Amino acid sequence: MVKIVKIAGESLVPLYDDGDFALVCRIPIFFNRLKCGDIVVFKNSIHGIMIKRVDKYDHKKGELWVSGIHPESIDSSELGSVKLGDLVGKVVFHIRKPR
Repeated sequence: MVKIVKIAGESLVPLYDDGDFALVCRIPIFFNRLKCGDIVVFKNSIHGIMIKRVDKYDHKKGELWVSGIHPESIDSSELGSVKLGDLVGKVVFHIRKPR
């Protein structure tokens, strides 16, 4: 399954800007290859759909710890870990908005 997600917010500025698009893939082969530095989109019960960078991945527990790049971005220290079941997918392609 592949979907396009429009990025809202400044969590990953300057890598991803507000209004850019991300091609997100939920094919299991990509999850088996998750690693630190990957960009993922996930569901959060309070904040809705979020996009963050993977800081740590515990394969045994199926949990990710994530962060943004922007200094004011919330991260796993506030959100807690992200369960694999909450992932929308891994970003496999970035589409910049027209400038």
